[in-house]
Amino acid sequence: MTAPLALEQAALPSDAIEIGRISDAWGVKGWFKVLPYSSDAGALLGAKRWYLQPTERGARSFEGTVVLDLRQTREHSGAVVAWAQGIDDRNAAEALRGSRIFVPRSGFPKAGDGEYYWVDLIGLAVQNREGVALGTVRELLTTGPQTVLVLDGEVVEGKPMERMIPFVAAFIDEVDLAGRRILVDWQPDY
Repeated sequence: MTAPLALEQAALPSDAIEIGRISDAWGVKGWFKVLPYSSDAGALLGAKRWYLQPTERGARSFEGTVVLDLRQTREHSGAVVAWAQGIDDRNAAEALRGSRIFVPRSGFPKAGDGEYYWVDLIGLAVQNREGVALGTVRELLTTGPQTVLVLDGEVVEGKPMERMIPFVAAFIDEVDLAGRRILVDWQPDY
């Protein structure tokens, strides 16, 4: 395969987090549209460099990990549009379609007081006020009005028991990122 783009190969940073995907070209001057994985695109908009990996399916214009130095990024109609060095026309932007975007976690904007990046909550141990271990955060779900922690708990009949706890102040007493745990007001039989 010949790569139509001259993109700089790079090592993926050890703290890289996948935060979006390039969906398509936008305009004729090399801009492209990005679908962020979060409703808050701050990490995408604040980064000066994005690390890309090719799409898992479809045509690839590059292999491995490459780095894009961004000229501009901005929000536009519920998505993010961007323009990068070396991407100067629609064909170059189209060649990036499907690329996965990573940025180093260390480059994320600081979370506000009482706010957390989901990626920081995954893997935390959850216990209740009585000290009972309820499981480990596997993922988070948005159910509309609230976010829900999805926990993998003890193994029952060979399968990990899944538990869901609303991530709201009524049930979450403390999030201790440094201690890698979440304290909740929740009972094992809920």
